[in-house]
Amino acid sequence: CHLIHYLRLSHHLIVLNYLICTFDKLKDVSSEDVKITDAVFDGVEVRVFEPPAKGDESLKRSVVYIHGGGWALASARTSLYNNLCRIMAESLNAVVVSVEYRLVPEVCFPEQYHDALRATKHFLQPDVLAEYSVDPSRIAISGDSAGGNLAAAVSQQLSKEEDLTVRPKLQALIYPVLQAFDFNTPSYQQNMNMPVLPRYVMINYWIDYFNGNYDLAHELLINNHTALNVGRALSFRARLNWTSLLPPSFKKSYKPAVQTTGTAA
Repeated sequence: CHLIHYLRLSHHLIVLNYLICTFDKLKDVSSEDVKITDAVFDGVEVRVFEPPAKGDESLKRSVVYIHGGGWALASARTSLYNNLCRIMAESLNAVVVSVEYRLVPEVCFPEQYHDALRATKHFLQPDVLAEYSVDPSRIAISGDSAGGNLAAAVSQQLSKEEDLTVRPKLQALIYPVLQAFDFNTPSYQQNMNMPVLPRYVMINYWIDYFNGNYDLAHELLINNHTALNVGRALSFRARLNWTSLLPPSFKKSYKPAVQTTGTAA
């Protein structure tokens, strides 16, 4: 993938995602346990998983699910997320809406967020909820990794919109990506060279998401990316010192990396 990118034949993420989805994408095959349909919510593709109706139940709970993949990989239609949402629909007896947001490099921030927000707001309309027999008071929003980031951002925005009559009741984030301020937390330091997702790969996902420059990756590695004014960065860090909340067993040999470049005034 990187060779193709280097030769400028295509973006490496396009090639990687093509390989993932070509060999792993599933059609919307329903079963006796779960009905699966593809739909479009306000211009955004979604896959809807509906458990069979029960005689003693009129309305179901629901989950809006946003898949992970560094804002650049995977799909609601891959076997991983297709099977996950099918299991959720069956085990929770819930209507699951899996959002097929657009990916990097086709689009960058904030379009992934906009897709997730539009699809969710469309689903929350009373007539749409009625179409899927969903209880407006029992709706959750969830996502993993980069999808957890989008789910959290969508939840925050929905909480501010006064014209909405229906909002999610529950937010369930699975190992979410929630901050790009500090790439030297205890977890980042302890797992910087772990397989699958080493720290430098996560940083590259952020750079791709913001349509940035890979030449800046080293600055992110040492936390020299947060503010032109060092004082502002230090003040922000003091207010958001997540590490102070961790028990000693999670900190181990942790050494904070503080911004050193920029103006002091």
